[in-house]
Amino acid sequence: MNNDFTFTIKSICLDENYHPSDSTRITTNFANLARGESRQANLRNALKMIDNSFNALAHWDNPAADRYSVELEIVSVDMDVEGDGEAFPSIEILKTNIIDNKTNERIEGIVGNNFSSYVRDYDFSILLLDHNKDQQKFSIPADFGDLHGKLFKYFVNSNAYKKHFKKLPVICLSVSDNKTYYRTENQHPVLGVEYQPNESSLTEQYFKKMGLQVRYFMPPNSVAPLAFYFFGDLLNDYTNLELISTISTMETFQKVYRPEIYNANAVAGKCYQPNLNNQDHSITQIVYDRAERGQLAIEQGKFAEEHFIKPYQSVLEHWSANCAL
Repeated sequence: MNNDFTFTIKSICLDENYHPSDSTRITTNFANLARGESRQANLRNALKMIDNSFNALAHWDNPAADRYSVELEIVSVDMDVEGDGEAFPSIEILKTNIIDNKTNERIEGIVGNNFSSYVRDYDFSILLLDHNKDQQKFSIPADFGDLHGKLFKYFVNSNAYKKHFKKLPVICLSVSDNKTYYRTENQHPVLGVEYQPNESSLTEQYFKKMGLQVRYFMPPNSVAPLAFYFFGDLLNDYTNLELISTISTMETFQKVYRPEIYNANAVAGKCYQPNLNNQDHSITQIVYDRAERGQLAIEQGKFAEEHFIKPYQSVLEHWSANCAL
């Protein structure tokens, strides 16, 4: 049995002319913005917000706050399980690139940022729901996230990844609205003030199986901490400009998707409980369909089940059982 899965990596520019491909998860932040009558204005406004946020954080030698621009690439990863040319759209992430308008230098940013995965949709929207159907107490399957975690680590360790990217990925997500976060004394000049949660979340546990650890920081000018998932040493493996590119990109998406938390009018205190019912927040000039996002997650999970989990079940189970990652 051939256990050498093949990855094909493609990328396109995320600009105001972007149109989601047929294989893109529509619930993905950037894909949701690029739909409907307001699609071009949505993208233009979001990209401007990212540039403004970047320049506000990279304020040194930048008196007019216009020195830098951020270019975004959508990186799509297709996976061929059996080597027959049939590829499944396994992962979609973002890569940042920084343009220094003063020196005309193009600086490579961070890969990861947003994280899109059909298999994760299957795990959370199909497998987990089925496991808890008609159960009085919520529980998690013992092997929950094992396959997805091993596939992600296999990709990051693949020659395809190493050929395209110089550094390991960083994924930036929202904090959990059912956890409490406590401010610490640790502070980084770019990442900001570090917070620690009162307990581990299911998302943390899931990403841990992907080999990722997490730290929570509230950057300068921000009102709530972000969750940074990473390999290695987040504070020392990446430059300030690289970190700023991730912060400015992902906080912009969170301001659109979760304005109750990230566009709130009050800054998180020493003891912070995110609240999705918070009415004291501002709305961006960007149209985002959150209700549809929740509905589509189940459809996307079913897509993964039909086109990946069931057709390759025996191959994937054998591979996962014998994978040393």
